[in-house]
Amino acid sequence: MNAQVPMKERALNPDRVARIGREMQAACPGFDAASFTAQVTADLPRLELKARIARTAEGIHQHLPVTGSAALDTLLRSLPASPEAAGADTDFGLYTYAPHSAYVAAHHLYSDGLGRAFAALAALTPYFSAEDAVRTFLTAYPEQTLAAAATWASASDHRVRRLASEALRPHLPWSASAGLPVVTALPLLDVLYADSNRFVTTSVANHLRDISRTQPDLVLATLTRWHTEGRAKPAELAFITRGALKNRLKDGWAPAYTLTGYDPHAAVDVSPLRLPHTEFRLGEGLAFEADLTAPADTPVHVMYVLTRTDPDTTSGEKVAHLARATVKASAPLHVSKTHLLRSTGTAALAPGSYHLALQVNGRRHTPALLRITNRRT
Repeated sequence: MNAQVPMKERALNPDRVARIGREMQAACPGFDAASFTAQVTADLPRLELKARIARTAEGIHQHLPVTGSAALDTLLRSLPASPEAAGADTDFGLYTYAPHSAYVAAHHLYSDGLGRAFAALAALTPYFSAEDAVRTFLTAYPEQTLAAAATWASASDHRVRRLASEALRPHLPWSASAGLPVVTALPLLDVLYADSNRFVTTSVANHLRDISRTQPDLVLATLTRWHTEGRAKPAELAFITRGALKNRLKDGWAPAYTLTGYDPHAAVDVSPLRLPHTEFRLGEGLAFEADLTAPADTPVHVMYVLTRTDPDTTSGEKVAHLARATVKASAPLHVSKTHLLRSTGTAALAPGSYHLALQVNGRRHTPALLRITNRRT
């Protein structure tokens, strides 16, 4: 079986660089597409993804025969007629166009050109989401960028509206901190939370989850206020609420469960976890099951928690969703799962001793003991 192609190769490779060159040359005959492609692709093998984006953006700058507003006009003319015409099959867009907004951030960051730069970023974000480029402006010109974001929040294109939230996130993945108070964008979220598009409301939920790291009570109060305002569809606001409180739900924070409709003090009994055996190898599936009972019909949010217990270890817990259901008074609720024992991009899994426990409405129950060993060679 062929090894999976690395993300950096799929996102920005010689074919995509050559495509950028052709599109730029079609918009500006003085742009030397052959030289641009040769120079940029020669550097790609040694570069990771963000460096590839920056290098391609620099190549655009070096080969443009015009500067200033004429250069921005050329960049925008080079775009296909629409993101769909470009081949984008998601709202996030194509990595092919990530260098375009990076070019704007690198070479149009000056005070008397901010209006043109912000307009360019709004035009580019449907082709590839421009939040990382906006961070550069947010750091250098926070007041002007916040004003631009306020206009984006009411744009007709949902991808531009989403940019108003995503670019201002306190902990935007793969991007530098803007150094602003974490609540800076709350007035914009007050506008966006009732948006009809899931791409927008997902960003609102993620933004609130960022804030919840340090100010969970403020997030709780904001969500409570939104629930009382009645502007958003109940199902969509429930989606935002779960996403915003995701980490606090994992932590077992009782107010998060109350707001999402689960009683943290509900009388729910959990049977001992049943495992086929107690020793597993990395790469295997950890199968487990249990039964939940309650004296009355009781909504439950069930998670499972895998915790390493070896002394002098620093690895954290793996907390994952298992089920949202109702325990009927007339019958037990059976839950089961097979969890693949492997490391992920965000969490390493090492051999050792572990506890596996169910967490029901925020309360953890008696764990099962198990051991994970290296894969057999």
